[in-house]
Amino acid sequence: MKVAIIYGSTTGNTASAAEKIKDHLCSLGNVTLSPVADGLAPAGDADLIIFGSSTWGIGEMQDDWLGQEDLSGLDLSNKQVAIFGTGDQDGFGDSFVDAIGILADAVIKAGGKLIGSWPTDGYDFSNSAAVKENQFVGLPLDEDQQPELTDQRIAEWTSQIKQELEA
Repeated sequence: MKVAIIYGSTTGNTASAAEKIKDHLCSLGNVTLSPVADGLAPAGDADLIIFGSSTWGIGEMQDDWLGQEDLSGLDLSNKQVAIFGTGDQDGFGDSFVDAIGILADAVIKAGGKLIGSWPTDGYDFSNSAAVKENQFVGLPLDEDQQPELTDQRIAEWTSQIKQELEA
């Protein structure tokens, strides 16, 4: 299986999470890690695509995603896609990990099948574009308020992804 992890990171938190996700998924086969600044091409021939982005300001995508956040030009038909993101639920509780929601909407529009939804339990925020049907549409990480939970959340989420791929 070919897995492409494509991410945007400004402070390094999202890049670090992407590395950890790659390590957990290496048993699936060929797992590549690419900054979105290098383009979306690695998604083209991947069986599983994982997008990652931090959320900046009031619900904005990380800068390297600008101009690519709509995933235009990608045909994600018959592709399984998971999303993770970083944010600050205390400082930006009214737009916590909105980038995950923005990417999820783009994935659906491009014909992809989202996997890897995540419960909202254990987070303290007031609003998020990443919540649909009472769950996050991807994995939210908060390196500002809950860094001690990141490794556990990544381990559980990647295990869940593997199970969803087998279903």
